[in-house]
Amino acid sequence: MLRIADARHQGAPVDLLVDGDKILTMTPPGRSPAPEEAEVFEAGGLVLLPGFIDAHAHLREPGFEYKEDIASGLTAAAHGGFSTVMCMANTNPVNDTAAVTRFMLERAAQSHPHGPRLCPIAAATKGLKGEEMAPLAELKAAGCAALSNDGRPVENTELLRRIMEYAADLDMIFIDHCEDARLAKGWVMNEGAVSGLLGVKGQPDVGEAVQAARDIMLAEYLRLPVHIAHVSAALTLDVIAWGKARGVKVSAETCPHYLMLDESALEGYNTLAKVSPPLRGAKDRKALREAVKNGLVDILVTDHAPHAAQEKDDTLDEAPCGITGLDTALSLTWGLVREGILDESDPARLWCRRPGEIFKLPWNGFAPGDPADFFLFDPDELWMPGPDVMFSKSLNTPFMGQPLHGRVKAHWIGGKRIL
Repeated sequence: MLRIADARHQGAPVDLLVDGDKILTMTPPGRSPAPEEAEVFEAGGLVLLPGFIDAHAHLREPGFEYKEDIASGLTAAAHGGFSTVMCMANTNPVNDTAAVTRFMLERAAQSHPHGPRLCPIAAATKGLKGEEMAPLAELKAAGCAALSNDGRPVENTELLRRIMEYAADLDMIFIDHCEDARLAKGWVMNEGAVSGLLGVKGQPDVGEAVQAARDIMLAEYLRLPVHIAHVSAALTLDVIAWGKARGVKVSAETCPHYLMLDESALEGYNTLAKVSPPLRGAKDRKALREAVKNGLVDILVTDHAPHAAQEKDDTLDEAPCGITGLDTALSLTWGLVREGILDESDPARLWCRRPGEIFKLPWNGFAPGDPADFFLFDPDELWMPGPDVMFSKSLNTPFMGQPLHGRVKAHWIGGKRIL
């Protein structure tokens, strides 16, 4: 038995009692019914948070291990407070067969037998080509937690219908990257004042909103759920609000970088700020912050997308999209708490409870019997992202060298300490 003594949870001092791999009680200090022989960990006022679930990450293995591999990605996750990581299917080969899924899970078990846990996301179509449905039953049986066509929107609405119907039969949810592939082919960043200033092709926000509207209307017609990935635009929020008001089973996610940055981060042709979907305008960032606070956007995800330094060290139009997020997500989220945008209860909702509910994964609400996945966090520790303090293989983040507050000091998964 383990007692975490004198931690802080949502602003109040608590003791946490753990029995094996389950939560036993969380009480005010000194009221824990722990036996005398219980192991005691003195938290010293550190913040107690449940293990986070990242529902959207790219761990690159198999095929692109020079960017990241499952071992390094899960190490970054452990230090970032993540107990569970859902990884996308854009590997080589694509995760569209049970063999690839099993390989991923075996690699995770070999490198991190006590967690973080890996939950692969199945490819919705073979080869992510959007032409033929992948063998979803086989992928579910192998261990996939959800399905997505990742960064390649399924343009064929009839095919998408069949995918959503089949997924529902398997008790899986479809995650869609919403983008009109023809509206802004060859885009580099958001279409707006900054793209005009830099002289590069932009992607209009309406392309994201149009695709989200299609998905939501289809979900309403079929009476099935759909999950909208990495929302970047205020217009898309309007569409999601419309769907939720009609009772559609639509959920949505966004990422810390859309809450912290806008299109001005690409001034000077900064490739580290090039992501897909692109950073939008200041009004979009403000709207997303409000939507995350009020629950219109259900969850936060990292969209962890590592790239090697030489790939990002290219022209803005040639450099790949994506930033790393597992190392920095917690600090960035807590930055919103420090600003007063979120309160201390919001990170647990956005990174644990709602992802667990949407994707039907175990999650810790600190109730008796909940999984003993939790970590202790020092919100005041100052650090700067850099190669000596980050654990991902790749360091492509626009927050490199910028002072951030907050570091994980200890992490337990299933009652076992992993950090």
